[in-house]
Amino acid sequence: MEKITLLLTRIIKALLVVLAVLAINFALVRAAPGDPATILAGEAGATDASFIEQIRKDYGLDKPLLVQFGIYARQALVLDFGESYRENRPVKDLILERLPATLLLTLTALISSIIIGVSLGIAAARKADTWVDSLITAVSLIFFAMPLFWVGLLGILVFSVHLGWLPAYGMTTIGAGFSGWAAIKDIAIHLIMPATTLSLFYVAIYTRVMRASAIEVMEQDFVKTAHAKGVPEGQIWRRHIFRNAILPVITFGSLQAGHLLGGSVLIETVFAWPGIGRLAFDALFQRDYNLLLAIFFVSSVIVVLINMLADVLYSLADPRIELQT
Repeated sequence: MEKITLLLTRIIKALLVVLAVLAINFALVRAAPGDPATILAGEAGATDASFIEQIRKDYGLDKPLLVQFGIYARQALVLDFGESYRENRPVKDLILERLPATLLLTLTALISSIIIGVSLGIAAARKADTWVDSLITAVSLIFFAMPLFWVGLLGILVFSVHLGWLPAYGMTTIGAGFSGWAAIKDIAIHLIMPATTLSLFYVAIYTRVMRASAIEVMEQDFVKTAHAKGVPEGQIWRRHIFRNAILPVITFGSLQAGHLLGGSVLIETVFAWPGIGRLAFDALFQRDYNLLLAIFFVSSVIVVLINMLADVLYSLADPRIELQT
């Protein structure tokens, strides 16, 4: 009963966070310069004031901001985001078309960066103050210092233009018409460069965090006691050091989820990856408020869910940790 109460409390808190995000997103988007009605009228080749006013009325832009926010919040909570000003299509359909591509990219980058970063961090900790540790530290610092867009452009130049090993853009080969395993292989090949580019920065972070955490745990009394009892080295690392050292990585992983979604905007633009990051980039310049707000909302919900999942992973990694209200 206590765990159910804790879970309900977390859900209520998550809903409050989502409502706060709705209000902040709405205020920030409305504060941006530009009028979507004027932009749409200009694209239609009309500058008549009555025509612009009709556009505002059609899309509800003539109502007071509080009324617009109330309509937006009510519709967002039932996943009704209205129509895109630019595409003249339901926003929900546009997001559902693009969201799988973004989730594939960000989850691949997140999982691969954690696996590689944790592995390198453990290797550096086990070989602390040796050439192995120095090499891993130097490489991680290089990854940390390199801008994502520069890495992406360099990857395209080397692996696509010069070597021809990997495709430079897109999620699938245009006109190929693959199906089954051939389609999966085609997507996987296109995924390599954008996922690698997005994950390199976080590999450096997880490597440094895991190394520092593992070295700290290695100095704890229970680890020294296990060594004194003659427990095999591999067992000590699996049962004692790893399970305690991984906790900060879980924390950083949950925090980096939002950064990954933000970074996907840049990566999807560089590699023409058809995700919601590129969709948000286009919606921003087109002043497509409905689409932009919906993307912010969906991204926020994903981050909240990932943070709730991190709490569960905490309790699995270390049973002594209970979910707190």
